[in-house]
Amino acid sequence: MNSFQNMTITSLKDYISTLDIKAYQDLIPDLKRDTRQAVQKIAKSLEKKVDARMIEIERIKRMKSIETSYYNNGIKKIGGIDEVGRGPLAGPVVTCVIVLKPDSNRLYVNDSKKVSKKMRESLCEQLLEDALDYAIGQVDNDGIDSLNILNATKKAMTDSLSTLSTKPDLLLIDALQIDSKISQKSIIHGDATSYTIAAASIVAKVYRDNLMQIYHEEYPEYGFDHNMGYGTAEHIKALYKHGPTPIHRRSFIKNIGL
Repeated sequence: MNSFQNMTITSLKDYISTLDIKAYQDLIPDLKRDTRQAVQKIAKSLEKKVDARMIEIERIKRMKSIETSYYNNGIKKIGGIDEVGRGPLAGPVVTCVIVLKPDSNRLYVNDSKKVSKKMRESLCEQLLEDALDYAIGQVDNDGIDSLNILNATKKAMTDSLSTLSTKPDLLLIDALQIDSKISQKSIIHGDATSYTIAAASIVAKVYRDNLMQIYHEEYPEYGFDHNMGYGTAEHIKALYKHGPTPIHRRSFIKNIGL
């Protein structure tokens, strides 16, 4: 379509809503030739979206640079590992190891804490489609109390690795070293700088959040459906009122006098 001058603004917006953002670039010059102010605003809006997408494409390219360098040096399968739930007062620590196809290239992959709930859930589905294999590991509150949170996290990571059927040639891990015969590289802030580690953080976060939703149904007083076991004021108030549940970490809540 070369001209939109015979279309109403509503019809134009409806038409644009059917298009993929990749089509905007070809559309913008025609929109700019339309003299109507409303159409000019639409053109500027689409330009901003195109620019934002280009920035995101470049960010993902940078995030994948670590993996790309290893692929270029002959590494075939890279496993990313990350954890969620080291800080909460309740629930398990959960880890994910994921081995992605080298061509996985999902926009908006990032540290799970920087991604909205809706986007995390969408990305989780997309990343699992891209996975050659993945596995979840978890250590419950009793295990955390027994081992301490650092060792419990490492155990969850090695447990998840042991259940993979597709063994990676290399592990990229967020800020930890674990006991494994597989070559590994520990990356500080890896969930924000490595695409594969970020992918693992998203899958682990979605898994743990879903688990805490289930616990919320059993213990609704504590707000697990939105605090995910973290020590919010509401959660701590409920602890003082109702006492700890079987999923609370005794070694954590003793720090608040319980």
